Amino acid sequence: MGGGRRLLLENARNSAAISETKYIKASNRVTVYDFIKLAKPGIIISNSIAAFGGFWIAFASADKPLSGIAFLMTMVTAMLGTAFVMASGTVYNNFFDRHMDAKMARTRSRASVTGKMPPAMIVTYGSVLGIAGLAILYSLNPLTALLGLAAFILYAIIYTVWVKRTSVWSTFAGSFPGAAPPLMGYCAVTGEISMAAVLLYAVMFLWQPPHFWAIGIRRKEEYRAAGVPLLPVVKGNHITKVKMIRYIAVLVPVTLLLPFSLGTGHLSPFYVLAALVLGGIWIKKSIQGFKTDDDVKWAKDMFIYSLIYFCLLFLIMMIDSFVMFLIR
Repeated sequence: MGGGRRLLLENARNSAAISETKYIKASNRVTVYDFIKLAKPGIIISNSIAAFGGFWIAFASADKPLSGIAFLMTMVTAMLGTAFVMASGTVYNNFFDRHMDAKMARTRSRASVTGKMPPAMIVTYGSVLGIAGLAILYSLNPLTALLGLAAFILYAIIYTVWVKRTSVWSTFAGSFPGAAPPLMGYCAVTGEISMAAVLLYAVMFLWQPPHFWAIGIRRKEEYRAAGVPLLPVVKGNHITKVKMIRYIAVLVPVTLLLPFSLGTGHLSPFYVLAALVLGGIWIKKSIQGFKTDDDVKWAKDMFIYSLIYFCLLFLIMMIDSFVMFLIR
């Protein structure tokens, strides 16, 4: 009787152990979601908006714009190739940063950190994305593919492996490859770099430091623990706020130069007014940072508004150029 009970209990324990083992193995399987998350979809989406903005401005301002199937094919090719190259850079960034990410609460659960995705798999994934993206962009024109390759090298290698770990200038350096999407989108249509393309690049370049420093202030102690010499960690919040408002103060007039670079009839006064209002709100929020008693809360608000500013600016730019395109 007692032996029978013991046998039943032992069988129950064995069954539970087997079930737990199966659950652990199942939870360790790499899923499609893991691949998507490793590519940092939030970054890909925001950068794709900028790339499409550059593409659309080039299309709407062309003397002989693409039409019909040519427009659709060029747009899909440009967006897909740009997204693949950007995703390749973020995957390599996760690969190189996996030991650093293990020290930060917001990144320690990534598949690259937990070991769920082995390093060889990550490198293979990133390489396939990069090669495919560059091949797709090359099918449009060599210049766009060259810009994609330069952005990948600057971001995945020079910024991630070197500058990010050694210098307070990391955010500035990372802005060079980070601003490539609108330039690539523009060149996908034209095959050349114009003043309008340079200004689109400058807009995204100047937007990035205040955007990322807002994250830096919010996550300052995590970056400190990970050994990342980010500006808020090294110089403190006050100096960071001064730098942020300087970038925004330069960004606003640069956004106003775009209509002049395109010539008359491509962007209306509505865009200029919208750019002024959006920029003015961001400057006001920046000034409030010097009066706040809660830097983390202020930085969160700055981060959220930076995304709103970026998306609205490019959306208004595209809508306005479309309306002007129809009028011409």
